[in-house]
Amino acid sequence: MSPAEAAKHRRRNVFLLALCQAAGMSNATLMLSVTALVGAKLAPDIRLATLPLALQWLAVMLLATPAAFLMKHHGRRLGLSLSAGFGIVAGLLGAWAISAESFLLFCLTSLPFGASAVGVLFYRFAAAEVADEAFKSRAISLVLAGGVIAAVLGPELAKRSKDLLEATFAGGYLMIALLSLVILLLLQFTTIPKPDETERSQGGRPMLELARQPVFIVAVLCALIGYGTMNLVMTVTPPAMIGKGHPFDSAALVIQWHVLGMYAPSFFTGHVIARLGVLRVLFTGAVLMLGCTAVNLLGAGDVWTFAAALVLLGVGWNFLFVGGTTLLTESYRPEEKAKVQGMNEFLVWGTVACTSLSAGALHNAAGWGAINVAAIPPLAGVLLALALFARYRRSGKAAAAEA
Repeated sequence: MSPAEAAKHRRRNVFLLALCQAAGMSNATLMLSVTALVGAKLAPDIRLATLPLALQWLAVMLLATPAAFLMKHHGRRLGLSLSAGFGIVAGLLGAWAISAESFLLFCLTSLPFGASAVGVLFYRFAAAEVADEAFKSRAISLVLAGGVIAAVLGPELAKRSKDLLEATFAGGYLMIALLSLVILLLLQFTTIPKPDETERSQGGRPMLELARQPVFIVAVLCALIGYGTMNLVMTVTPPAMIGKGHPFDSAALVIQWHVLGMYAPSFFTGHVIARLGVLRVLFTGAVLMLGCTAVNLLGAGDVWTFAAALVLLGVGWNFLFVGGTTLLTESYRPEEKAKVQGMNEFLVWGTVACTSLSAGALHNAAGWGAINVAAIPPLAGVLLALALFARYRRSGKAAAAEA
């Protein structure tokens, strides 16, 4: 194969991975649009409405590290194909659970869906490994663009499939199964290099030593608080809107704008980090998320207030998550990436699971205002941690500690 043909082949693989990412994120946004509403309808106690979401994130938390090590030893394509297979199971099981009006079965659906969601976390890494050095940044951007497509496609599918079957929202889960099948088929035509012997055999420093690094602590803190507080507010936004008299279509529209806010900045976040520095971007992300809580607490409660707040929430999450991921890469060597990435995902998704579980109960007990007030202290903690870490780096101690 000539160099030109090899480059064309690599770019074809990146494009296929971008399509997989778009389909996987569409499943996620579809699920976010309807799961809390289905949970509220099926749960024996309204406080359990967000339990299915919590179980999904719990599954992601528990499976992220095993998935990272599975791909380390057996390659990305096998792990991603398995996650797509779980998506098919989740979609079919979810449609059955809704049709049968079984809350227990609907909760069980969350486990294979969580397993399928794990795969979405790793598409950007797979694209970077497929692309050549000159195309790597564009490859990552192309894959992240899948989130922008998902912002439109997922909620739109949720609206159009809402009454596809007799049981409301059951058709949406059939769409999840269909999109997962598309992902599985696309992966079979994708070539992803397998890990070499060095990466498979070497482990690097102990995890405890890695976790003691200030750079690791701040990176994980930004990612988990960014994701946790975003999920806390986002999870109950559709029920909060419906409780204020807004129709489901309006709630789905707000989720669309939110997901656009989450992923559209990915096209330039890397450039902003390179220009301004990762700590400034992280600080801005926390401030934007605090702005979301201010809009929600002080706004009129109309559709555009919800939309403006959720866009701020999405952009703030993007800055914290992308910035936190960038900072995390400073904490490990190549042979240590599986354990560090796995631990990061475990902590982040554990936090997401906790916020999903508590969001419904807190909203039911104390209301929409309490949700937003609860997001303020952890975000203030991020700002404090960033200020201390910036001072630590300026003091010169970081260079000695991380050498």
